[in-house]
Amino acid sequence: MQITVMGTGGVGGYFGARLANAGHDVTFIARGRQLAALREHGLRIESPRGNLHLRDLKVTDTPAEAGATDLVLFGVKFWDTESAAAAIKPLLRENTAVVSFQNGVVKDEVLRGVLGDAHVVGGVCYIAATIAEPGLIRHSGAMQKLVFGEYDGAQSERVTRFRDACVEAGIDVELSGDIRRGIWEKFVFLVGLSGATSTVRTPIGPIRALARSRGFLRGLMDEVVQVARAEGVSLPQDYADDRMAFCDQVPATMTSSMHHDLERGGRLEVQWLSGDVVARGERLGVATPCNRAVFDILSVHAEGRPA
Repeated sequence: MQITVMGTGGVGGYFGARLANAGHDVTFIARGRQLAALREHGLRIESPRGNLHLRDLKVTDTPAEAGATDLVLFGVKFWDTESAAAAIKPLLRENTAVVSFQNGVVKDEVLRGVLGDAHVVGGVCYIAATIAEPGLIRHSGAMQKLVFGEYDGAQSERVTRFRDACVEAGIDVELSGDIRRGIWEKFVFLVGLSGATSTVRTPIGPIRALARSRGFLRGLMDEVVQVARAEGVSLPQDYADDRMAFCDQVPATMTSSMHHDLERGGRLEVQWLSGDVVARGERLGVATPCNRAVFDILSVHAEGRPA
């Protein structure tokens, strides 16, 4: 497949590297120090699933230079979504798929507004991967899974081809017949993990071990469940308990990308995580006090540390 990675961060860099290593035609879009490192030294992956060093990369900071593509793996930070979506328009053929593996549930609404409905394929990823230094993606733990699908549930040629490409690349993959639900399932855990680790400023281990902080983590996730159900998403009433059981299975050192961003003084995606839960709750008449607390507290740091 011809694949363009829009945003070569932890997610785009990791999965794009796996796909390129399997022989697919992958172009990486990057900028700044990451772009310079990729051009000079290539892309390195450190992972329990196997290290990689791709030295001969197709990389640019100008999306239009990538040329027409079969699929765009879209992974920019949320505040860049609209401008990045506009920048990839020259890459789109009639049947090009754009799959966003960004955080949040509003992402595809934004993409549809810029690109139209036909190009947008729903997707979620499960991985702990960050840019350790320019040109180096560090993957923590064994989890590395992509879930995606057409919003109408169809097993179209473009999603089955991407599934097969992922299998060839050694990526754990699931083709979903109900991707809207899948995105909300991920959102429940993501909001809980991001909100709790960033507000408490610690990995998940100590949070889940103490009754009061454990209750706060569950409260964050349960509020997302109730908002999702009010929107018509078919999550079970007690789905937060299922996610708590999942939290008990992940490494105690697991944290969130938002926690990493907070620690290094970067901008935060809290507006599109807990903030989005609060906004939807207000519209639907669902109380969200735990997420409101996270949004209010982290708003002080939302724009990052002053230079």
